[in-house]
Amino acid sequence: MKIQEIRGKTDFELANEAKKLGRELFDMRFRAPTQGLQNSAQVTQTRRLLARIHTVLQERKLGLRGQSKR
Repeated sequence: MKIQEIRGKTDFELANEAKKLGRELFDMRFRAPTQGLQNSAQVTQTRRLLARIHTVLQERKLGLRGQSKR
C-alpha cells in the first residue's frame, strides 16, 4: 500500500488496519522460527507498512502536512 492510499483513508480505517497488521506481524514472528516463512521479506514489509500508518495518524493528530483530521 502506497502512502497516498494510506492518506486517503479515514482515521478509523487506519486504526483497524494497524491493529490487523500488528496482529499479523506478531503471528509471523512466532511462526518464523518454528514453521518458517515462505517469504522472509514479508516481515519487513509489514513492519514498514505499519510504521507508515502510524506516521500518517501522528501527522493528523499534530495537524502537520496540511491534512485535516478525518
